[in-house]
Amino acid sequence: MVLGSTGSIGTQALDVCRWRGYRLAGLVAGKNLDLIRKQIAEFRPLAVSVDVSIASLIEREFPLVKLLPAEEVAGLPADVVVAAIPGFAGLEGVRTAARLGRRIALANKESMVAAGHLLWEEANKGGAEIIPVDSEHSALFQCLVGEKMEDVAELILTASGGPFLKEPASLSQVTPQEALRHPRWKMGPKVTVDSSTLFNKGLEVLEARELFRLDISQVKVLIHPQSYLHSMVRFNDGNIKAQLGPTDMRLPIQYALAYPERPPTPLAKESLPLSLEFFPPDTTRFPALELAYQAGRMGGLAPTVLNAADEVAVESFLRGGLGFLGIAEVLERVLADTPQLALTWDNVYHADAWARERAREVLETVKR
Repeated sequence: MVLGSTGSIGTQALDVCRWRGYRLAGLVAGKNLDLIRKQIAEFRPLAVSVDVSIASLIEREFPLVKLLPAEEVAGLPADVVVAAIPGFAGLEGVRTAARLGRRIALANKESMVAAGHLLWEEANKGGAEIIPVDSEHSALFQCLVGEKMEDVAELILTASGGPFLKEPASLSQVTPQEALRHPRWKMGPKVTVDSSTLFNKGLEVLEARELFRLDISQVKVLIHPQSYLHSMVRFNDGNIKAQLGPTDMRLPIQYALAYPERPPTPLAKESLPLSLEFFPPDTTRFPALELAYQAGRMGGLAPTVLNAADEVAVESFLRGGLGFLGIAEVLERVLADTPQLALTWDNVYHADAWARERAREVLETVKR
């Protein structure tokens, strides 16, 4: 099962399915008609979910394939569910898979950020597994196999630093086009902008806290411009395990699908780096990262609120309605107003909706 089959992770997950000869129970896609047609014709899933604008075309062309709502496709019997729908929109599919006891190859970090504790409750009741696909979290997962969590002193995530690590001196005039030119990775626009503010690393910090159920103070970030080494684990005895990160995301995807096996892949072997550089992030230059830590310390619904506010702020920035520095300002102001409510499923959805509306209100008062 692939949720988000036409996105970057989804299409790479289908590559892994080709390598391994896996059958697909279902696909949840969007509105990329040409790509969806090709995927259905090749994999012949039992059911698909597509955008309503193309549903009649798909139904007419593939009469034997059931067209179902996304949450129903996510609930079909499957050994593994690849959760690759970006943003808060991906939460419901992850929740369904957890409740039904599936193995979840988790690429949707926002689900764990917004509702990690609740997802683990669902997973534990249903007998589900959650194996991360994000390269940093896959690296941490692999470093921790066979280890006791009580022996872990801290998790260390690395960040390339994005396009504005050192230049320009002032970020006040940064344009969306500049923010979308990441020096290392080709990603979707939302993730790329989040990487330029280091907020994506903040989301990864919050995801790591929930995935591995540690205190936020035990998750650290180091800037590593070469991006060879994605994650490290420091243990209480002083030993460190480190994982070189792949440049091809199909490796962590296959690891999540085939775990604990490590079948061979057709990918070329990567060369080892000759030099590595590490230094702490500048949270004055990139305040969004510190706001993620603040949300982690606040707990409750704060991560949910921060994630929702960022989705609204980044969308406004990409449209030209908000300056680059305004993203962090919106996040800070919305986070400060976080509702003091218990962490329940109803409140998670309520907080997400509230934060989006509050962020739109704040946008009206933040200078372009």
